[in-house]
Order: sequence, then structure tokens, then C-alpha cells
Amino acid sequence: MAMLSSIIVKNLPENPLWKRTFTISAAFRASETALSAEPRLEVREITKDRSKPIPVETSIRYLKSAAYRQTYGDQPVWVLYRRNHKGAIPPRKTRKTCIRGDQISCGNPCPICRDEYLVLHENNVELLKQFVCEHTGSILSYSKTGLCQKKHQQLLVAIRRAVDSGLLTFDVPHRHYNYSEFYPELKQ
Repeated sequence: MAMLSSIIVKNLPENPLWKRTFTISAAFRASETALSAEPRLEVREITKDRSKPIPVETSIRYLKSAAYRQTYGDQPVWVLYRRNHKGAIPPRKTRKTCIRGDQISCGNPCPICRDEYLVLHENNVELLKQFVCEHTGSILSYSKTGLCQKKHQQLLVAIRRAVDSGLLTFDVPHRHYNYSEFYPELKQ
């Protein structure tokens, strides 16, 4: 299996982002097949093809794997991402989509599109928590996370569904009311 991942890495373009992404995917596939007698993931040559959907259960296992920790560490997936843009001032909006016709169509895809094992789904709570501000509980903007518009819309839907089903909790801010204004007997 290690030989297969090294073959795949040798056939990749010289772009370091692609090497890193594909090496991650190959390492995750190798660790998955080594853990079980029956391989749960089929080993295929890694390309820019995104036509085959990855199950949510696989994405949840990937977030707990050593390959994920080696790649992202303890940081959210969007922290190490840097957008490519022309000039000194970045554009206000991110691109509409990174994947067109089941193929990655840009050289520097967003943090979710570049790693095929990151699936936005309401049950994938650990991934969704990375896009929610821990101080305010609000959803982080696409300008901060670098997500493309399509994945940001999918993120909003997944977070809303997770909140509605009770998988993702949020704190309601406490409001202090002065009831003596409404009840005169409390003024004394």
C-alpha cells in the first residue's frame, strides 16, 4: 500500500498543494486498509475527479485519523489556507465554485474542495464546529475561512440542520431585566 501511495505522488503535477492533498488522501486510504481485513475504501488513482461521493461516516473517521492530525494538527482546516489573488488587495467575495463538472477547475481550491474527505453534513459535527466562532457562536464569514460560495451555502445549510436536530448546541445570551419597572410592588 505504501508503494501505491508513492507511485501516485510521483505522477502528480509539481504544485505543492496538490502533492500535500493527494499525499493526505493516499495516507488515509493506506491507514484505513491497514486497520481492517476488508478494505472499506477502494484504492483508486487520485486525480482532480470529484464525481464519486464520499460517505459521511468516512469523513467522520477521517477527522479522527492520524492523517488528518498530521495535516491540520489541532487547528481548523481553514487556518492554513491562503487565497491566491491578483494584486495587493484581495477581492471581496470568494469564487463561486471550485468544482465544475465533477472536476476541480482551479489551481488553489478552497479548504473543503481541496480535501475530498471533508464532507459538509449535519452529522459531521466536528467539522461544522470549526466554522462557528467559539466566542459569539456565529458562523464565520467566507472571507475569513476562504470557502467558495457554493461550499459556504452548503455549510450554512448543514449548520442550520445540525442546530435544528440538536446535534450542534449554541448559547443564548443572558438578558437582565429590571422587573421593578413593570411591577411597582418590587420597587420596595
